[in-house]
Amino acid sequence: MPGHLNFHKKDGMLVTKIQLMTHDHFEQRMELIQYAFQQQIPADRIEKEREVYQPGAEWGIVDEDGRLLSMLAINPLKAWIQGSAFAMGGIGCVASWPDARRQGGVSKLMLYALEKMKADGQTVSMLAPFSFPFYRKYGYELTIERKAYTLQKEHLPPRVDVPGRVKLVPKQTELFSEMYEQYASRYNGTLIRDESWWNRSVWNRPGHAAIYYSESGEAQGYLIYQIAGRTMTVHEWVELTDTARLALWSFVGNHDSMIDKLTMTAPMNDSLHLHLPDPRFKQEIQPFFMSRIVDAAGFFASYPMNPHTREESLQLKLNDSQAPWNDGTFRLDIAEGGAARLERMDNKADGLPSIECEIGALTALLVGNWNMDVLVNSGKLRGESEAIELMKRRIPNRTSYLMDGF
Repeated sequence: MPGHLNFHKKDGMLVTKIQLMTHDHFEQRMELIQYAFQQQIPADRIEKEREVYQPGAEWGIVDEDGRLLSMLAINPLKAWIQGSAFAMGGIGCVASWPDARRQGGVSKLMLYALEKMKADGQTVSMLAPFSFPFYRKYGYELTIERKAYTLQKEHLPPRVDVPGRVKLVPKQTELFSEMYEQYASRYNGTLIRDESWWNRSVWNRPGHAAIYYSESGEAQGYLIYQIAGRTMTVHEWVELTDTARLALWSFVGNHDSMIDKLTMTAPMNDSLHLHLPDPRFKQEIQPFFMSRIVDAAGFFASYPMNPHTREESLQLKLNDSQAPWNDGTFRLDIAEGGAARLERMDNKADGLPSIECEIGALTALLVGNWNMDVLVNSGKLRGESEAIELMKRRIPNRTSYLMDGF
């Protein structure tokens, strides 16, 4: 991909260009971020940010005078999808000055980002939307929801005796990373974290950390939390076994003299209400993150589908107005063992069952919590029953979740 793209007025006069941001843009970057996200960042924090700022992931639209008008970041991340690691472009810091809005700047950046991510082998992208309708225009769809719990003290599970113990420990990544990855790989959309991510995005939060160790000394779950104003806020809850769940809740119960309530988030398949004497506590469903398949052929090549007794094929009519490489009619071949291959077709293949959908619906089907029946009944996916049944048996059932933000 080029380092910048120029845009011209109709009379040929240069007005703006897309440019990879550098250290020279740092001051403008921070001013735009504070304005767009309504933040007042203290001067000492800005200086700390300057010390660690590493250009290379942020792109901006700059005018002829060098003024930064709009920006976005393409964070090079990895995410778990169906138990496999996918290169993922995490879109963030999408911002424009008010006098530069509604002039197509962010749209140009979003389209450029799709091309850049495809060139970099990032077959899927994720973002936290300020507006779901806005990002749906660019092919993104809701894929990650989560439960938000608020438990009053009287709703906490009863304390029980379990083998092993829960121990307060220092915030050291090596104590937690293996448990986290084992837990995260059970879901679609969770990040694969490196040391810098732990330091920058997990350990920067106040509070404490505790690990449950089994009788044999094996770490099987952890809790990262803080207590303030008689409220326990759980930042991360990871349980690898039922015993770990019981032990961690008993540990929480030991704080009954210190707290009046607890708040936390959990994946959509969490069953806490089944383990409480009184399940009538506050539960909210929060639409959280959106995702988008950037390169459909590349995505299918890495996406492990369910095995079957024989190879199966269908015709996929994919509509993607933002990424022409995804737009068109394709043949999807799924091997007996589950390996998939998507190839463009010049002509309709007689005899192949077919389905048709937008790129967002396909993303929701393969990455999110949406299933075929929901998509068909909502009109977001259309097709022959044979093709629909084929996809239903071939797509693994896995809940999406995300414990991070960017």
